[in-house]
Amino acid sequence: MAQAQEPESVCPVVESIEQVGSEWRLLVLHALQDGEQRFTELKRSIDANGRTLSRVLDDLEEAGFVERRLEEAAPVATYYSLTPKGRSLGPVFGEIEAWADEWLET
Repeated sequence: MAQAQEPESVCPVVESIEQVGSEWRLLVLHALQDGEQRFTELKRSIDANGRTLSRVLDDLEEAGFVERRLEEAAPVATYYSLTPKGRSLGPVFGEIEAWADEWLET
């Protein structure tokens, strides 16, 4: 009887990119580094349509990067902020910005 092979371990970089690597996820995570935002503010700041933004926020919330807060006082508003896991990406964005300053033409 053949022995079952264990799946090869995935590189941590690849695994990380799979969780945060879509353009929309990165835009949302970067925008929220400045602090809590209402859905409408976030939508405007990253120029996303509502359906796309809702899907991305749901994905990020499920993955533990973002938390949602509903304010039911008039006017009703939904706020989003980063969890500690999401905030921990701050230095990563700083490094990407430093790389872009050096290597990308403006």
